[in-house]
Amino acid sequence: PIPGRELDGIHFAMDFLSQQNRRVTGEPLNNVTPILAGGKHVVVIGGGDTGSDCIGTSNRQGAASVTQIEIMPMPPEKENKALVWPNYPVKFRISSSQEEGVTRDFAVATIRFDGENGKVTGLQCARADEKFQPIPGTEFVLKADLVLLAMGFLGPVQEGLVQGAGVATDKRSNVMADTVKYQTSREKFFACGDMRRGQSLVVWAIREGRQCARSIDEWLMGKTDLPR
Repeated sequence: PIPGRELDGIHFAMDFLSQQNRRVTGEPLNNVTPILAGGKHVVVIGGGDTGSDCIGTSNRQGAASVTQIEIMPMPPEKENKALVWPNYPVKFRISSSQEEGVTRDFAVATIRFDGENGKVTGLQCARADEKFQPIPGTEFVLKADLVLLAMGFLGPVQEGLVQGAGVATDKRSNVMADTVKYQTSREKFFACGDMRRGQSLVVWAIREGRQCARSIDEWLMGKTDLPR
């Protein structure tokens, strides 16, 4: 939510990617405005897997240039195993999409979007400090005809089901439930996958979905000897 967010040409990454999936599979794109990178200067905000997908898709669509910015500092070339084990090592990585062509920059905060005639033309940026705040005097501009927001998810939508159910949530607004019963703070409500753990890989959602289904079956049937 920064100045200029309403400009045309600024889209969530998933809207851009889902459209391309439908084009590839020959599915119709009904009642949507096409989001295409061909001939455009593309800026991807976010350094994760979704951002990499945006890079690869933009290159395949014939983008004039692709730039990826990340608010986190550039990770080290090699991980410090003594500090990170057994957690996932933090180190500089290059995805196959990034190998195809992209300009990457780290510790970048976006201050505002610039535009003309209602369309985005660029980003006003600055270097970010350790608290992810812009550092005065480090401002610079990135040209952009298409901006793809791939910063990660902010938790499940609260309005509607979550608020209506009255279940407890954690500080990141995910629904609280353990990994044994997958039961929430309300007896008849269960949660799993991204709803419970936050943004993650689909394999985690599959695993938790299966375990949660078993827990629900046990709760409904009163059985504890079901095969795992």
